[in-house]
Amino acid sequence: MKSRKPRLGGASHAKSNAAFRSAKRRIPGGVNSPVRAFGSVGGTPIFIDRGKGCRIWDIDQNEYIDYVGSWGPLILGHSAPAVLRAVRKALARGTGFGAPTEAETVLAKAIRRALPSAEMVRMVSSGTEATMSAIRLARGVTGRDRVLKFEGGYHGHSDGLLVGAGSGVATLGIPGSPGVPAAMAELTLQVPYNDLAGAEEAFASWPDEIACVIVEPIAGNMGCIPPEPGFLEGLRSLCTDRGALLIFDEVMTGFRVARGGAQRLYGVSPDLTCLGKIVGGGLPAAAYGGSNDLMQHVAPAGEVYQAGTLSGNPLAVAAGIATLEALEAEGVYERLSQSSEALVGGLSQLADEVGIPLTTTSVGGMFGFYFHPGPVRNFTEAKQNHEARFRRFFARMLKGGINLAPSPYEAGFISLAHRPADVAQTLDVAAVALKEAAKVR
Repeated sequence: MKSRKPRLGGASHAKSNAAFRSAKRRIPGGVNSPVRAFGSVGGTPIFIDRGKGCRIWDIDQNEYIDYVGSWGPLILGHSAPAVLRAVRKALARGTGFGAPTEAETVLAKAIRRALPSAEMVRMVSSGTEATMSAIRLARGVTGRDRVLKFEGGYHGHSDGLLVGAGSGVATLGIPGSPGVPAAMAELTLQVPYNDLAGAEEAFASWPDEIACVIVEPIAGNMGCIPPEPGFLEGLRSLCTDRGALLIFDEVMTGFRVARGGAQRLYGVSPDLTCLGKIVGGGLPAAAYGGSNDLMQHVAPAGEVYQAGTLSGNPLAVAAGIATLEALEAEGVYERLSQSSEALVGGLSQLADEVGIPLTTTSVGGMFGFYFHPGPVRNFTEAKQNHEARFRRFFARMLKGGINLAPSPYEAGFISLAHRPADVAQTLDVAAVALKEAAKVR
């Protein structure tokens, strides 16, 4: 007797619709992070009830194969038993103390084992805090004010870093944000991603003024765009020669594309690394780290002030330790890569069959796709994505029980809980969704 495939998706979203109406009366836009509002894809966001493995269920009890994974941290899948056990054990001792715990040092050592460049680590509670703090440290150490970033790179919502940001900012169609002082924005320089010559020109235009270069070593907020050969190596040399610090924003890529992040994958060592998502195992946690010499400038050891009452929260730290320990197992990144490659390879083949251009990418447990013939090397090329086709594709995938990020500018995420059968089932739905997308001209 053949096993029956679980029923995915569903036509009814009555409870989610009602929940969204209620939320909009008390929460700006009805959501606590803008891209969740489905603004670029239309319709009503689904409200989630629970998750298990690679699947989630909304409050209408529709089932979905999930490729969002809480926007990246759930690399072990939803409700991973090891993580739940660790959190329950920590919870029995208390929810937080605002004082040191030994577990914080355990997590810092686990990060250090994987990332040799992070000799010392400071825990914070969000990726925005990590990038903001790393930039403050770079400015404090160098005595310079300007920051060089790349168009479409999203490094959190602190003042100055919203200039030319991708992700949710691009999804909403706004260039930055009111409330950011012009003087602050003027200190942020930007050039296209993968444009080493542009970075060199920025240093030539502002000699001895650039404190740091901050970059997603694999861009994940304009889809999923790997670095061109020589790009990261060139940034390393440029920063070394010009006395600036190189900051890798590995909030997304850290422990997702390789155990040592993109820096180990590509063999390029930054001065400072920003981490998030996976280091909290699905709970709010992040970190930034670098050499002993650099990190000794952070208060209270040094003069660059940064603090956080809930930094190193014991529940988040426990979840992070459990996740990083699981990722030390043999072959986990090979499994992630195989799943990602199977998914994007299948999407490419299906798109060819229906005759529409689709450019796909994947690195480790990250993937992206564009309704565009390619190449896609930067934000300008990413924005050539056929957004109407993406909207049609997204809606049909959701109806068929496949949960993708509700934006054409977000990477997708594979977990270790995704099995070949889940990928095959996803591609079955995609075959129909791509035919629908092909009808859009």
